[in-house]
Amino acid sequence: MDTPLETVKDIEPAQASAEQAVEYSLSPGLVARLAILDISIAFTSYQSSILYFLGRGGEGAHLHQSGLPKPMGICVEGPGRLTLASGAHVVRFRNVLAANERINDAFDACYVPRTFHLTGDLDLHDIGVDADDRPIFVNTRFNCLATLSPKHSFEPIWKPRFITGLLDGDKCHLNGLAMRKGRPAYVTSVSRSDVIDGWRDRRADGGVVIDVEANAIVCEGLSMPHSPRMHRGELWLVNSGTGELGVVERLGEGMGRFSPRAFCPGFLRGLAFRDKYAFVGLSKPRYKRFEGLALDQRLRQADAEPWCGVQIIDLDTGGCVDWLRIDGAVAELYDIAVLPGFARPMALTPFSGEAASLITFDANGRDAGLS
Repeated sequence: MDTPLETVKDIEPAQASAEQAVEYSLSPGLVARLAILDISIAFTSYQSSILYFLGRGGEGAHLHQSGLPKPMGICVEGPGRLTLASGAHVVRFRNVLAANERINDAFDACYVPRTFHLTGDLDLHDIGVDADDRPIFVNTRFNCLATLSPKHSFEPIWKPRFITGLLDGDKCHLNGLAMRKGRPAYVTSVSRSDVIDGWRDRRADGGVVIDVEANAIVCEGLSMPHSPRMHRGELWLVNSGTGELGVVERLGEGMGRFSPRAFCPGFLRGLAFRDKYAFVGLSKPRYKRFEGLALDQRLRQADAEPWCGVQIIDLDTGGCVDWLRIDGAVAELYDIAVLPGFARPMALTPFSGEAASLITFDANGRDAGLS
């Protein structure tokens, strides 16, 4: 039986109208599973311009929504630290609450946007943070990995070998980033095209995984791959055009191959892990760039309609054990992250009245000069 969600919104009026015709439902065991795993979930939708936090409180689930421009990739750096690719900005949030503190007598984490760095419209996708505390992001518009620059829109740090120049124009649709030990490890790309917009003609089977350090393709023949992630020593990703979650096998032994572990009924983007569970984001393939893929036939064979939402996959069985479903005006998600140790988190919208009025400081700081 579907369970209604209690929702709290921190969004601007112009964004609120897009949420009026949205319905949320979830599996009966989802709240209990979040409690057992001691986590909450964050996910983004560039379509609705909302950063969502799914937690628990009282007797059920709780969904908090914060309005941001085109939220995309999420990186959880550690307890209380979150970095977000958001439109033409990289936003770095910090939880300002101590372990025993609550805000509004409800939330055990309050993420405040402390750094709002303007990059310009680079079509930012996945984002990570390296060992030197530098945000590393996929700069899809310029087909490269980049970091922030104090002077320019970005500082390029890597590009695929098949891209001949650092020119303006999405050629291969570089999108996904897997970090390992504080360094970029692998990226996904929809194609290896070196002409502007060439990736659109290679959506069915042109996708590749690239080893960043070696600058070498280690898996090919994929359909719009996204969200590469390292988990328990394996490289996982979602093969979006087929609706499959899987791993790259024989990694490091020449050309690897994609091995599907689970099928989810949607165009997949966003992947996070907690123990033996994968949290997968699903979108409805409503637009031309998502249509005409193997996913269409797979859904017909299963007599199924595409989902928008989040499914939790048991990696031991490949089955979906819990889910959140979104119906209505919101049909596309991008990224998902797990927040360990927080039951009911929230975030403030940058430049909102709430963000301006919440003043925090460390009275015991070494530079406070208090006596």
